[in-house]
Amino acid sequence: MQFNYSLCVLCRGRGLCGLAYCPVIARSRALLKLRQVYSSNIVEGSTPPSVFVGRVGYPYVRVGPSTPPLRGDTSIFDFPEMWSKLRVEDILEYRWSLITGYSVFDVRKPESRVLDEVRLLVLSSKPVDIEVVLEKRPKPVIVLSEYEPPQGPRAPLSSLRVVSNPQVPRPLEKVYSDIDLHAVEAVLYLYESNIPISHIQKVFSVGVLGLRGQRRLVPTRWSITAVDSIVCRALIREIKEHEPLNEILVYEYRVHDNLFTAILYPAKWSYEWMEAWWPGSTWNPGGLEVVVEGSYEDYFGRTTYPEIGGCYYASMLATLEHLRSLRRQATAVLLREIYPGFNIPIGVWFVRESCRVMFKRGPVLRTSSLREVCKYLDETTRLGCSKWFSSSKLIRRIASTRRIEEFLRRD
Repeated sequence: MQFNYSLCVLCRGRGLCGLAYCPVIARSRALLKLRQVYSSNIVEGSTPPSVFVGRVGYPYVRVGPSTPPLRGDTSIFDFPEMWSKLRVEDILEYRWSLITGYSVFDVRKPESRVLDEVRLLVLSSKPVDIEVVLEKRPKPVIVLSEYEPPQGPRAPLSSLRVVSNPQVPRPLEKVYSDIDLHAVEAVLYLYESNIPISHIQKVFSVGVLGLRGQRRLVPTRWSITAVDSIVCRALIREIKEHEPLNEILVYEYRVHDNLFTAILYPAKWSYEWMEAWWPGSTWNPGGLEVVVEGSYEDYFGRTTYPEIGGCYYASMLATLEHLRSLRRQATAVLLREIYPGFNIPIGVWFVRESCRVMFKRGPVLRTSSLREVCKYLDETTRLGCSKWFSSSKLIRRIASTRRIEEFLRRD
């Protein structure tokens, strides 16, 4: 995370640095909440509920509950579905205010009193009051990741006491108690029961789902992509039963120095996710040129993990949900431009929720011509039609019956 500190005294949160957020404000507000915690090893608060399962040292990983030093309705601290309208600094403040007390467990042996308490916390649909005693005072360390939401301070856990009763929804109670239900089936049951995807990811990570003797702890980072992928595969089977769209639909959404664009083409299911990172953005901090990367699959799917990472399945989930609502299938090409003002990784939830908002807003263009789509991209994207179309494997495939130059020719 890099920014020009010399501007801060002049800027004072007005955006002179060109970033999509103010890191100074976010950090200061979070530290204000935590100032008492750094002088004590006891944290009393309401967990959203929230849990962290690490991956370093796998299969022996750090696991523990997270809570801000606040009592009351703290749901928004760990509920990505509620973050789409928030400022980035608000999200960072919430996340950096969460304190995690952890113990080390073998993922293959998820049985202990502490883990049982953590599971009950995670199953709850409402915040739960807890008291966490840490072995030592937490250090003001902030962890950022491209997969999971930002993480606040952590310290080894001495003891955990649950003060209020968790409120467990019936679908979650069912999958927890059903020891003959496979984990994949449990994920899909919860999704169809309208349990938020972020909640399913948390219960998946703490070994709540699966057959007796086969339940495992899953690192938070892996559980996010695993649940997205499981739900995507089920939705793909469903939308393949529908007819293709009868026209090209184009969608657009701008947020936090990001531009999301979706092209739904009237054909059988295929999918491509592409990202263009400008110099100075998160994953191109010192570059001199825009870097374009992407992954795709045809009608029969992929056999390997997408090179572009977890954003592939996060964006696909939003796309499939929209196609399901239309009762249609399509070849979907999603494009994302990331500009220099966005230079902080905040997790794949940002892609999923941004794409959900984009589709909910409806198409900005309906047409039967790729040339019209090309013209639109020239008018709205910084990269331009020629670069996007020539970088897209699926667009090239669509246009393979004619020379692609015909579609790239500007009026």
